[in-house]
Order: sequence, then structure tokens, then C-alpha cells
Amino acid sequence: MTGGARPPTQRTPRLLAAGLLAGPVFVGSFLIQGALRPGYDPLRHPVSSLSLGPGGWVQMITFWVTGLLVLAFAVGLRQAGVGRAVPILIALVGAGLVGAGFFACDPISGYPPGSPVPAPRTAHGVAHDLFSTPVFTVLPAAMLVMARRFRRAGERAWAVLSALCAPVFFACFVIAAIGFGQHPMLMPYAGLWQRLALIVGLGWLALLARRALGRTVGTVP
Repeated sequence: MTGGARPPTQRTPRLLAAGLLAGPVFVGSFLIQGALRPGYDPLRHPVSSLSLGPGGWVQMITFWVTGLLVLAFAVGLRQAGVGRAVPILIALVGAGLVGAGFFACDPISGYPPGSPVPAPRTAHGVAHDLFSTPVFTVLPAAMLVMARRFRRAGERAWAVLSALCAPVFFACFVIAAIGFGQHPMLMPYAGLWQRLALIVGLGWLALLARRALGRTVGTVP
């Protein structure tokens, strides 16, 4: 245990398991929606655009459910003794996802069909972007903190994995952001780069959850 954390309880494994579910829930939802939504191009359009138009409530619920799962995982990590910094950072990611679900993003890259390019900014679109920011900036910070912890603990493979995921995740996010800014070369594939970032980030989160869960089961009184 570190940082004065309470010992694991019978709830801790369930809280850690939430981290295993967050990624599949979010990724599975945007893959299915993107394939079924008329006029939506997963290669071009951001995941958040699925909250626009008919059926947009599905993506909003996806944000809420995923965010709550990530928040539960953060609590589980704290109970499992993973210090304070990483649980706090991951909790900020979860809070950002929940908040993003309350505000639809602005139209972007021609979606919904018929929207202007570029579309005018709105208050709810700005709020959505503010809540989404921790997902793409705080999560790589958590990866780097864990990389340092793993290195100090002599767990080289985990340290290297976390240290590599952070820049890959952030680089994909930056490329996607430039594309969503209508850069002519990157715009047609901005949605793909954003999805790669999310898969890397949520995949790392799931691996961390699996590791923490495996180490916690059997230690719970």
C-alpha cells in the first residue's frame, strides 16, 4: 500500500473490473453507431459527432456510462494501493467523459449532412471540448506516471509499454485535431487518427485494470 490508501475491500475487484469494461463499451458503441449512421464517415468525422442528429442520445449515454466506469476504476485503483496521483488523473478522465455527454459537439467536417464547413462555434460545443480535453491530455500523463512507478518497481515491460503508449496516444490526438481543423491533407482521415488514439488509451487502461485485478484477487479479506 502507498499513500495511506485503505486495504482492498470486497468491492475493490468489481471497481477494478469497471476498467476492463470501459474500453469495450466505448469502442464497441462508436464502431456500431458509425457503421449504421447515414452520412457519417468514421474515417473523417470525430466520435463526438455521433451525439448530433437522430440517435445522438446513444452516444451521449455512451459518454456517461464509460465515464462512470472510468471513475469506478479510479476508486478501485486507489483502494488497490496505486498511490494517489494516477487514481486522481484517471478520475479526471472519467469526469471529462461524463461532462462531455451533457453537451453535444458542434458540426464538423460536413456532419451532420448539410452543415457548413467550418461551422460556427456554439456555447455547448465549447463546453463539450472543455470536458473532452482531459481525456486526451490527462490520460497520457497517467501513462507516464505509471511508467515511472513501474520503472522504480523493476517492471521493465510495463514501464516500456506505458512510456510508449503515452506519446503514441498524444501524437494520434494531435494529428486528429489538426485534421478536424480542416487541414486539407489530414481532414479526410482525422476520424481514423482519433479512433487510434482512443483505442490505444482505453486499451492501456484495460491492461492496467487487468493487472491490478489479478494482483488484488486473493488479497481481499
